[in-house]
Amino acid sequence: MFVARVTGTVVSTQKVASMTGQKLLIVEPLRIDPTDREKLIGTGRSFVVVDTVGAGQDETVLIVQGSSARLTPQTEKLPVDATIIGIVDRVLVGQKTVFKGGERN
Repeated sequence: MFVARVTGTVVSTQKVASMTGQKLLIVEPLRIDPTDREKLIGTGRSFVVVDTVGAGQDETVLIVQGSSARLTPQTEKLPVDATIIGIVDRVLVGQKTVFKGGERN
């Protein structure tokens, strides 16, 4: 599992039938800033994921990959490798909040 920020949307008019109607988003994984352990920063990488929770642009989300991505009711029969399974409200490191929903770092 990893935390990521939604950075975009993918539109695909030609795809396998089982993917019709699935919302595809681009996400950038986040990590704790090594120079300031009180905030999250992007890793510079991007992934295309299936959205199962109704996430939106700039939201911080929880992602699963691999076989775990196919363990939700919405994705169990889909050819997917990464799925959004939650919208993050808060990230705590030790006793410090490094992310709180509604804020953009």
